[in-house]
Amino acid sequence: MVLEEGYFDRVAEQWDRMRARFFSEAVRERALAVAGVRPGCLAADIGAGTGFMTEGLLDRGLRVVAIEPSAAMRAQMARKFAGAEGLELREGTAEALPLPDASVDYAFANMCLHHVETPPRAIREMARVLRPGGTLVVTDLDEHRFESLLKEHHDRWPGFKREDVARWFREAGLVDVRVECAGEDCCARASAGDIYARVSIFVASGRKPKTGCRGIATT
Repeated sequence: MVLEEGYFDRVAEQWDRMRARFFSEAVRERALAVAGVRPGCLAADIGAGTGFMTEGLLDRGLRVVAIEPSAAMRAQMARKFAGAEGLELREGTAEALPLPDASVDYAFANMCLHHVETPPRAIREMARVLRPGGTLVVTDLDEHRFESLLKEHHDRWPGFKREDVARWFREAGLVDVRVECAGEDCCARASAGDIYARVSIFVASGRKPKTGCRGIATT
C-alpha cells in the first residue's frame, strides 16, 4: 500500500479539527457497539491517524495496538496519549500489518480503506490477525462522485459499494458479515467553496469463525 504520507504528515497537527468537521464521534460509537467490545481484550486500530478509534477503545478498557504509516500522525498520538496504559504504537500499513497471525480480538479500520491500493488485500490482512472468534469492523464511505475528495484529501477510492465490501469480507473467510448504514454522513467543502460533499458512511463487520462455516447478510 502506498499512502500519501506527505499529505498526512502535513495535516497531522490539524487532523483532529479536520476530522471533527468531516464526521462526529457517533461513527466511533456505532463501530464499538457493532463490535461489542469487552474490557481487557486486545484491539488493532488500523490506519489509526491521531487516535480517533484508539481513544474510544482505551476508554472502554481495551488494550490497543495502533498502526499508522505517517510518522507525524504517530507523533501526535504519542503526545495525546502520553502515559496511557495498554497502548502500543507501530509503524505499518493495512496491507502489511506488523502483527502475527491470530493475535488480536478486534480489528478496526476507520476511514482507512479508501486510501489503500488494494482494499480486498487489506481486508484479508485484517482477517489474518484476528483470533478465532475475533471481530473486524470497517467504517468508510459509500460510493460517491465527488472528485474534490479524491484530489484535496488524497483519497484513492471514491467510496465503495456495500455489496463489494461484503464480498471482500466473505472472501477473507469472515462469517456473520453485515454492511449497514452507520447513521452518519461525511461532510467536506472543496477549497474553492463551490462544492459541498456529503457522503453516507457504512459500518461493515464480520467474525473470524471457530469452525469452517460461512455466512453473509447485507442491509
